[in-house]
Amino acid sequence: MKFIAEIDIMPLKSLLDPQGKAVTGSMKNLGLSEITNVRIGKHITLEVEAASKDDASEMVTKACKQLLANEIMESFSFELSEAVTA
Repeated sequence: MKFIAEIDIMPLKSLLDPQGKAVTGSMKNLGLSEITNVRIGKHITLEVEAASKDDASEMVTKACKQLLANEIMESFSFELSEAVTA
């Protein structure tokens, strides 16, 4: 079976996010001072060939922990869905 993983990787809340801080500061210049605490992260989409959703989840978790996310500074979450074949 083929699955699609939608992965979000974000800086840990306890760490400074310089990009998010810069964007938050710029919101005032745009007249959007109501927007605060911007956090900037990454979104990754990938396909996984696996026998089951549980197997696909294990593979995506391994990929995140070993390659895609630096768990010292980032957290990750993902959603898996079965790929639609045409």
